Amino acid sequence: MPDAPDRRRFVRQLALGGAGAALGGLATARHAFADALGRLALPRHTAATFPTLRSEYLLGPDVVYLNHASIGTIPRAVHEARQRYLDLCETNPWRYMWGGAWDEAREAVRAKAGTLLNAAPERIAVLHNTTEAFNLLAHGLPLGPGDEVVFSSLNHAGASVAFEHVATARGFAVRRFPFPAAEVATMTADDVLDRYDRQLTSRTKLLVLPHIDNAVGLRHPVARLARLARDRGVAFVAVDAAQTIGMIPVDARALGADLLVTSAHKWLQAPKGLGLAYVSEALQDLLRPMWVTWGQSRWQGTARIYEDYGTRNLPEVIALGDALDFQMQIDPAERERRLRHLHTLARRLADETPGLRWRSPRDWSLGGSLYAVETEGRDSAALFDVLFAQHGLVFRPFRMDGFHTVRLSPNVFTTDDALARFFELAA
Repeated sequence: MPDAPDRRRFVRQLALGGAGAALGGLATARHAFADALGRLALPRHTAATFPTLRSEYLLGPDVVYLNHASIGTIPRAVHEARQRYLDLCETNPWRYMWGGAWDEAREAVRAKAGTLLNAAPERIAVLHNTTEAFNLLAHGLPLGPGDEVVFSSLNHAGASVAFEHVATARGFAVRRFPFPAAEVATMTADDVLDRYDRQLTSRTKLLVLPHIDNAVGLRHPVARLARLARDRGVAFVAVDAAQTIGMIPVDARALGADLLVTSAHKWLQAPKGLGLAYVSEALQDLLRPMWVTWGQSRWQGTARIYEDYGTRNLPEVIALGDALDFQMQIDPAERERRLRHLHTLARRLADETPGLRWRSPRDWSLGGSLYAVETEGRDSAALFDVLFAQHGLVFRPFRMDGFHTVRLSPNVFTTDDALARFFELAA
């Protein structure tokens, strides 16, 4: 057996070798993903060829998936990359979770998210989902007596309930105003602006709104609403972009939001349980972290203080970078062309199918790849049960303002026939 100095040298050599293996293992995994991405040739795809990507996902062959607004499906290439990272991590959990082997790769994910959102990397926090971000805002923003938080009935619960939960203890007011979902199909951007304008008061300190809401798919004119709010003396604007980031181009700075968040498992098609948040410098000056461990002084001045959890699922976080690579390889203009085509097709089929009624914006500029179709005189949940059990259709039933709808949210690889299948069976 070697003496103590020899043992120390031996252990050091092992550690250095382990570092090289760690970096080499990650490089091998990243090269495998790059090869898979290159094979897909995403930059060369057009609106006409996107449907050929259907086989590049793990969806069952009998599933007609029209529910990306709830939870997206991960591309096979990203899934396989994630599995490689998980396997690699378990070869030496300490090294990969705590030894710094993936620090650079983790920060590359933040940089990619910043590029996607036209934001500096230090303004990006990698969270778990949209709900976490709005809980952070509700608990960490110093709201108190005399302050008011305003949002509409179109807000998702994840962007609303946290404020109602803490308002009484903190003494601030929460006002949820009714938004007329039944009128959305005929609204203009000015109509939307007017609805919000009427709700802002001298007490309103925070306005919370969806970029595209999850029920009827109304694309809010966020930049105009943010300017309106500032002009009315509102201090902060927070935007739920869970239904837009990955669907349409989103520029955080141009939109004028102080907080812009998404759940990356939707349109970014990342592993489940990941989210992204853009936090403006003005908001961060006041926004306290919801939990802390040891990183606050190290990350002071950056949005990373909001992800000071300690242990993270780093294989998932690294795979988020691959999901971002996948999405950013797609030409935004071709993506929009494809999704706009599906929007037009669905609107036409809804108009032509007896017993169905289009309830979303008819103009693409006020909508997106998320639309509500009323099932006149029929329970939409019961319709879902039948169509899923018998035909494998996956969509989201809703009930709002006294009428039943189904929400359809196809992605670029959804075929025309798959979308038409719903209208054929729902007739």
